Amino acid sequence: MSAPSPAEFVLANTTLTPVPLVPEIVLHSACEALELWERTHHDQPPFWAFPWAGGQALARHVLDHPALVAGRTVFDLASGSGLVAVAAALAGARAVLANDIDPLSLAAVRLNAAANDVRVTTLAGDRLGGDAEGAEVVLAGDVFYDAQVTALVLPFLRRAAARGAVVLLGDPDRAHLPRAEFAVRSRYEVPVPLTLEGTETRSATVWAA
Repeated sequence: MSAPSPAEFVLANTTLTPVPLVPEIVLHSACEALELWERTHHDQPPFWAFPWAGGQALARHVLDHPALVAGRTVFDLASGSGLVAVAAALAGARAVLANDIDPLSLAAVRLNAAANDVRVTTLAGDRLGGDAEGAEVVLAGDVFYDAQVTALVLPFLRRAAARGAVVLLGDPDRAHLPRAEFAVRSRYEVPVPLTLEGTETRSATVWAA
């Protein structure tokens, strides 16, 4: 028997579920993290299978302030499930590009975009050496989860901001968030999976460069 395609794997291991803080959006989400992680055979957790706190906060902010993205091109960095990308499309973005290095993530983004009846284009591979493909708005949910990733992401965000892009981040007070680089835009109490976060809610902030 051949191995399932990324889309088949996502569909077999998730259920279409409303996002707690953003119930307007449904995602193909998993119920349990560790077992799914083992089945992926990846070093990193299945970021695509859950609505993380930073992404939920950023998606909520974008939907509540659609003028941030309406009529503009949007780049969603480390898209994961595509939650933020879907929110941008729903808020009226002219075009949305969702980037991730995980083929399972890209499959999840496509499935989640279809489930919410929006158009999102996926972009594979590590694009941190660029400046977000010239997008007018750059969105990133929960990207400061370790020091190594932060060191790679921060120059990318600086380059995008320097050329005039609107840069918005969602972060649940991760230790590696460089707070001095950004300004607070809004704050939310976000329902999160207990098995992932060790708590039922987390505070998450939306920041702007």
